[in-house]
Amino acid sequence: MTSSLNKGASVPVITVDGPSGVGKGTVSRGLAARLGWQRLDSGALYRILALAAVDAGITLSDTDAVAALAGGLDIRFTGDHEDNEAIWVNGRDIKSAVRAEATGGLASQIAAAPAVRAALLQRQKDFRVAPGLIGDGRDMGTVVFPDAALKLFLTASAEERARRRLLQLRAAGQDAILADLCTEISTRDERDRTRTVAPLVPASDAILIDTTHLNPTQVAERVEGLVKDRGLL
Repeated sequence: MTSSLNKGASVPVITVDGPSGVGKGTVSRGLAARLGWQRLDSGALYRILALAAVDAGITLSDTDAVAALAGGLDIRFTGDHEDNEAIWVNGRDIKSAVRAEATGGLASQIAAAPAVRAALLQRQKDFRVAPGLIGDGRDMGTVVFPDAALKLFLTASAEERARRRLLQLRAAGQDAILADLCTEISTRDERDRTRTVAPLVPASDAILIDTTHLNPTQVAERVEGLVKDRGLL
C-alpha cells in the first residue's frame, strides 16, 4: 500500500466524518489535493475487501478468511474530483466496481465482523504517512485517529441528502422515489448512531459543519479557513 517510512503520531491527520450524502468525499478530495497529502476513503475499504473475497472464492460468512486478505491488498486513492477519482487495488483502477450499488450489499455482510474491523483498522492506520493524511469516514476522529490535528463532522438534513442521492442516481440513468430514499437514509442514520461498535457520533472536539444549505465551494471555503487556523495550510 503505502510506505512504512515516516509513519506515526508525528504525521498530521485531518478527519472528515459524517453520514453519507453530506459531502465528505468532495471535501476530502479537495483538501488532499490542496495540501498534497494522502487520502483515505475508509468506507471504500470494506467494499474493496468484499470484492477481493468474492474474487478469491471466499464465502463472506467466513469472516476470518475475509479478514486475512486485508494485509495483502495494495490500495491507493487518487484524483481531486469525483469525475477523475481512481481507486487503485493491486495496480488496477476498480472504482466502478467499488462504487456499484451491489458492492455496498456485499460490504454490509462483513462490516460488523470483529475480525474484519480489526484487520481494516490497522490498514486505515497504515495510511498515516508523511506529509499528512485526510481521513474520510464515520469513525475517523473517534476511533481510528483520535489524536487528529483537526476533526470535522459534516451533517445535512435527511431530505437534502435524499435529494442529492436522487440526482446522483438519475445522472447514472437510474431513478428512485425521493420519499423512499429519505426513509432509507433516516433508518440507516438511526442504526449507525445506536450501534455498539464505532457508532456514528462526532468526536467531542470535532467541528460540526451543516452542509444542508451550502454548495461545495462554500463548504470548501469554510473548511480551508479552519485548516489555516490550525496552521496546517
